Amino acid sequence: MKLMNSPLPSALLPLALTLVLNGCAIGPDYLRTEIQIPPSYREAAGWKTAQPADTQTASAWWERYGDPLLNDLAQQVAISNQNVVAAAAQYRQAEALLAGARAAWFPSLGAGLATTRSQGVSSATSTTVNPARTIDRLSLNSSWEVDLWGRISRSVESSASALEANAADLAAAKLSAQAALVQSYLQLRVNDAQQGLLTRTIAAYRRSHQITVNRKEAGIATAADVAQAEAQLKTTEAQAIDLGIQRAQLEHAIALLIGKLPSEFSLLAGESVPSLPEVPLVLPSELLERRPDIAAAERRMASANAQIGVAQAAFFPSLSISASGGYQHTSFSDLIMLPHRFWSLGPALALSIFDGGSRLALRDQAMASYDRSVASYRQTVLTAFQEVEDNLAVLRILKQEKEVQAAATRAAGDFQRLTNNQYMAGTVSFLNVATAQAAALSAERSSLDILNRQLAASVGLFKALGGSDWQDNASKPAAKLATVP
Repeated sequence: MKLMNSPLPSALLPLALTLVLNGCAIGPDYLRTEIQIPPSYREAAGWKTAQPADTQTASAWWERYGDPLLNDLAQQVAISNQNVVAAAAQYRQAEALLAGARAAWFPSLGAGLATTRSQGVSSATSTTVNPARTIDRLSLNSSWEVDLWGRISRSVESSASALEANAADLAAAKLSAQAALVQSYLQLRVNDAQQGLLTRTIAAYRRSHQITVNRKEAGIATAADVAQAEAQLKTTEAQAIDLGIQRAQLEHAIALLIGKLPSEFSLLAGESVPSLPEVPLVLPSELLERRPDIAAAERRMASANAQIGVAQAAFFPSLSISASGGYQHTSFSDLIMLPHRFWSLGPALALSIFDGGSRLALRDQAMASYDRSVASYRQTVLTAFQEVEDNLAVLRILKQEKEVQAAATRAAGDFQRLTNNQYMAGTVSFLNVATAQAAALSAERSSLDILNRQLAASVGLFKALGGSDWQDNASKPAAKLATVP
C-alpha cells in the first residue's frame, strides 16, 4: 500500500471542492399532473378547488348509522383484519427502504484486524530469498460517495414518495375492509328484517290455512282452497329457510373481516335495521383531499418521477472519497505504537464508458414507468368521480322509488284486508285471498329491498368520498334503530 506523506489539509482540498459542487440533482423536478375537474357533479352542486388533505385523520363515518354493535365491529377491523395487517407490514417495509436510501448520504466505516505471513526475493534481479515474516495489521476504513449529480437525493425522494404511497395504501386497506364490514352488517340486518317479515307472514298464512280447513269441513270452502292455502304456506316457509343461507354467509364474511374464524363468531338476530344517514352535499375537492387511493396514485407518480433522475445520473461520473488508517508491524505486541501507524486519503472518479445501452434502457424504463403512473393517477381520479356520481344517482332515484313503493305497500295491505273480509263473507274464493296475500308480501319485501339498496349506496358513497363524514359531530343524530314493520 502506498502511504501518503502530504499534509492532511492538502488532502482534504478535493473533498472541499466536491462539497461546493454537491447539490446538483439530475432529472426533472416533480410537478403534479393536472386533472380536468368538472365544475360540479351532475347529481349535486356546491364545489370548490381542491386543497389536498389526505393526511387528515379519517372519521368514524360508520357511526352515522347509529348502531353501537356496528361501531364496535368496525373498530376491530383496523386491529384484526389480516389485509390491514399485511398493508401495515408493507408500510414498515417502505420505512426501512427509505432509511436504507438515506444511509447512502453518510460515509461507511469499517474495521479490520489481519495477520499475514509472506516470503519473497529481495528484488527482481536477485536470487536471495528473504526470510519469512509475519505482519499484523489493525485498520479503519471509510468511504463516502459524493452526491454530485443527485443520484442519492433522487433515490431518497423516490423512497419518501413510495413511503407516503404505502401509508395511503394502508388507509385504503382499512377503508375497504371497514366498508365491506359495514355493507355486510347492514345487509345482515335487512336479512333479519326479511326473516321477521316472513315469520309473521307464515303465522298469518297458518291462520288462513286453518280457517280454510274449518270452512271446508263446514261445507263452505273446497278442497282446492285448502290445497292452495297449504301451497302458499309451504312456499313461504321455504323462502324463510332459504334466507338462512345468505345470513350464514354474511355472518361468516363479518368474522373474516374482523380476523376471526366463522366458528368463533355469531350475531344474534334482530328485526331492527340501522337508520339510513342523511347524505350531505359534499365537495369534489374533498373527494380529492381524502381518498387514499388517489393519494397513493399521486405519490407513486412522484416516486416514478424521481427514478428518472436516478437513471439519468448514471450517465455522469461518480465521485467517492476513501480514507484508511491504522497500524501495522511484524510484532503484535508492538503493533499499536506511533511509529507503526499509516493512513491514506483520496478521491476516486469513475465513469462507465460503454455498457451496451444498459443505461439508456434503464432511463427509458424509468420514463415509461412514470408515464404509466400518470395514466394510473388520472384513471383513479376519473373512477373516483364515477363512483360518487353512481352512488349519488342511486340514492336520488331510490328515494323517489321508496315513496312510490310505500304507496304500493299501503295499497296492497288495503287490498289484502278487503279481500279477507270478502272471503269471510263468502263473496270471493280463496284464490282472491291468496293473490292479495302474495301481493302484500311482495310489496313489503320490495320495500325492504329498496332499503337494502339505499344502505348499500350510502356505504358506497362514504367509501367513494374517502371514508369521510362531512358533518360536525354536533349535527349527528342520536344513536337509534329504525324498526321496520
